[in-house]
Amino acid sequence: MKIQEIKTILDNKPQEAFLQQLAMDSRSGVQKLLQGYYKKLAAAEAEQQRFYEMLRYERTEYDGGAEFVAGVDEAGRGPLAGPLVIAAVILPRDIFISGLNDSKQLSAKKRELLYQEIIAKAVAVSVNIVSVSNIDSLNIYHATQEGMSQVLRHLNIKPQTALIDAMPLEVETIKCLSIVHGDALSASIAAASVIAKVTRDRIMERLAAVYPQYGFAGNKGYGSKEHMQAVAEYGATIWHRRSFEPVRSMHLAAVEPQDNILYSPLTDKFEYEPEG
Repeated sequence: MKIQEIKTILDNKPQEAFLQQLAMDSRSGVQKLLQGYYKKLAAAEAEQQRFYEMLRYERTEYDGGAEFVAGVDEAGRGPLAGPLVIAAVILPRDIFISGLNDSKQLSAKKRELLYQEIIAKAVAVSVNIVSVSNIDSLNIYHATQEGMSQVLRHLNIKPQTALIDAMPLEVETIKCLSIVHGDALSASIAAASVIAKVTRDRIMERLAAVYPQYGFAGNKGYGSKEHMQAVAEYGATIWHRRSFEPVRSMHLAAVEPQDNILYSPLTDKFEYEPEG
């Protein structure tokens, strides 16, 4: 059998008898393929085990009687420009999503791929785009708390438990558990972190087209050197948070009050288009 034929079979779940046959093949090319196959198999098993461990908080809640468990996370607490985005995700109990992790540990390309897979597999997803005016009026901490409460109540399937990334929260009828580094420890929180991060990055990329001088596509609203120079030269936009330095020291008028925007990517044909 030719090497390419062997490779094709190895890529399609070969039977054990075939693997034993390859083990006796003296060709170095065949042995290299076989070693690669077992290495890939070991990596897949390790990923399955890693993901199983990321579901331990969810399993505990299901074993305790919960029917649905949601994960909650945010993107954009630190930037001086742009909205805060919060997501809540309920995953199926028997879920497996290879590579799912804290969104900060993933490349932009991987986050986009995982976003699509999460949307395809999730039981429920809710997104809350927290306005700059609410961030400024409440402060970022309390705007985050309020936004997380809103996003949980907005889910079309009500969870009995919410796993939240490092934020104490109280929501009526929902048991809320704050988990430090939860986006790396819970699959549900990790899924929410990916949804929030991808959603916010898309918003900032659209804002970059309206305000190209601030470099929003690259810095996502954080205080990069380019961004800070642009603020010094061109001033602040309506997307700059008046409660964050250096904008705070500019003593600008408050931005126009706007409500938060809540929607479900699973059911709502909605794509947020920020105004200039």
